[in-house]
Amino acid sequence: MKRRDFIKVSLTVLGTILSVGACTNLRFTKGEKQTVHWAFLSDTHIAADANDNFRGSYPYKNLAKVISEIMADLPDAVAVTGDMARLEGKVGDYANFQNLIQPLASKVPVYMAPGNHDDRANFLQYFPELPGRRQPVADKCVTVVEGPVVRLILLDSLFRVNVTPGLLGKQQRQWLRDYLNSCDDRPTILCLHHTLGDGDNDLLDAPYLFDIVTSARKVKAIIYGHSHTFSFSEHERIHLVNLPAIGYNFSDSMPIGWVEAYFTTDGGEFVLHAIGGNTTLDGSVKKLAWRE
Repeated sequence: MKRRDFIKVSLTVLGTILSVGACTNLRFTKGEKQTVHWAFLSDTHIAADANDNFRGSYPYKNLAKVISEIMADLPDAVAVTGDMARLEGKVGDYANFQNLIQPLASKVPVYMAPGNHDDRANFLQYFPELPGRRQPVADKCVTVVEGPVVRLILLDSLFRVNVTPGLLGKQQRQWLRDYLNSCDDRPTILCLHHTLGDGDNDLLDAPYLFDIVTSARKVKAIIYGHSHTFSFSEHERIHLVNLPAIGYNFSDSMPIGWVEAYFTTDGGEFVLHAIGGNTTLDGSVKKLAWRE
């Protein structure tokens, strides 16, 4: 039996998912699930030209393959951490991205946070009603997903279109601080696009973000993309998960693909699905325990 099949049948029976045309929210049966199943995608880089390619990779074909894999074993929800579009967030990019993602979005909610190659206005033109609870942060797409086991908060780190570094900004950071102070203590995972280093191409206000979340013990992990690198690290026992890119890698040593996750109140299991690049770690599982 494949590992993902074993995990699937070992979980508590899944609740029902509401689907009306496009699935917009998670709804569970009263039994309350003990484990939730997510799929995490990043850096799809879909262009208006479906044949667009870079470093020998075809992002349109890659995303089509990933969606086919996900639909073969539907998770409870999907999160995409930015750079849906190729470079400048053009309308044609999102038209193709929408065509690809729609079959999946009609089955389970697909939550999205913009990256530096996205244009927020063009993105919202094609996705005007994003699932989840949209938060009142001006000029940002901030979404909260209050799940029965974990809470996901999708932040908006887009600074300027096709400008590499990211920025949350003071207003979004203040909103996050206030929200974390007022919400309950269920394990919370932050999702955003940008990497959290101190380089010129990283999230420019990462130190302020760390200042907020380090003392908020409910924050257990931060999941992001941007670097087209697959890795795990920690900051003050907060797990940092860098997702691989779907569109293409920057280094032959890195996989191209997506990550499947199973969350409990105590931790998470992350499974790599490599569809290209370095596939050595395909199917590998990383188990993370949440900090107290």
